[in-house]
Amino acid sequence: MQSVNECFDNVKEDYLKFLNKEKIFGKSKAEKITSLKKIYIPISFWIENKYKKKGETLILGFSGGQGSGKTTVTGILKIILKKFFKRRIHVSSIDDFYKTLNDRNKMSHAIHPLLKTRGVPGTHDINLVKKFFDIIKKKKFTKIKLPKFEKAKDNRLKKKYWFNIKKKPEIVILEGWCVGAKPQSNSLIKRPINILEKYEDKDLKWRKYVNEKLKKEYKKLFAMVDHFIFMKIPNFNVVLKWRLLQENKLKKKSHLQKEIMSYNEIKRFIMFYQRITLQMITDLSKSASVFMLLKKNHEIKKVLFKS
Repeated sequence: MQSVNECFDNVKEDYLKFLNKEKIFGKSKAEKITSLKKIYIPISFWIENKYKKKGETLILGFSGGQGSGKTTVTGILKIILKKFFKRRIHVSSIDDFYKTLNDRNKMSHAIHPLLKTRGVPGTHDINLVKKFFDIIKKKKFTKIKLPKFEKAKDNRLKKKYWFNIKKKPEIVILEGWCVGAKPQSNSLIKRPINILEKYEDKDLKWRKYVNEKLKKEYKKLFAMVDHFIFMKIPNFNVVLKWRLLQENKLKKKSHLQKEIMSYNEIKRFIMFYQRITLQMITDLSKSASVFMLLKKNHEIKKVLFKS
């Protein structure tokens, strides 16, 4: 029986290096160590047990509000599952499956101007994700290339830069803000929840289109997921604060300084996400198998295992 202590000794160094690389400097070394022992290792053991129980590729959905730290957490889980449990693991962000800028421009002319902005259901190429899941579920695996999206350019990278999956993964994590989102009732759709909806979607066309996508294509995709892990934000106000931090991080990494969003652009941008983010706090709090409760300072307060 593999122990938590063995796991800790095995991954500690790689974990701390990863946090430094990700520029996670707000926590002391002792706090980082505590998080590894009490949060990330227990979740990794839970994932390993679910994989063994299933006996074939495990597909996990990982979601949380914008800027909640999904990419960092999935990066940590990947280190532990790969290094200690020796699993072939692939983490895909639903963001990488955004439709091209050209496709979204076409949608903005044909359906609604707000569909030019990436983010909401309907702006992803769900068929590509489904194709990936279908290939995984087959006994005989055929290699596949998966897209990469560059947010600073707001467009998909050329195929030569895509992820090349040559071996069948044992664990797949699909990470993204709307992974596991459910549609709303018509009565909820009718009420605007911010000025973007009130003034730029007066006829409800955009909201209804997004909701229909959740009812159909996204519902079918999410039904292919074995378990959901959800990071619950304390309230929607923290999204602006956290998204600004995320944009600053992107600014440091990218050479495309002019194409990074300003404060006002981010403030408007998160309005696109508000409705579904709030609905997910209600829905995923009940349906997720693992539930991570976040504090306002970004700390994970506690982890609940529901199944």
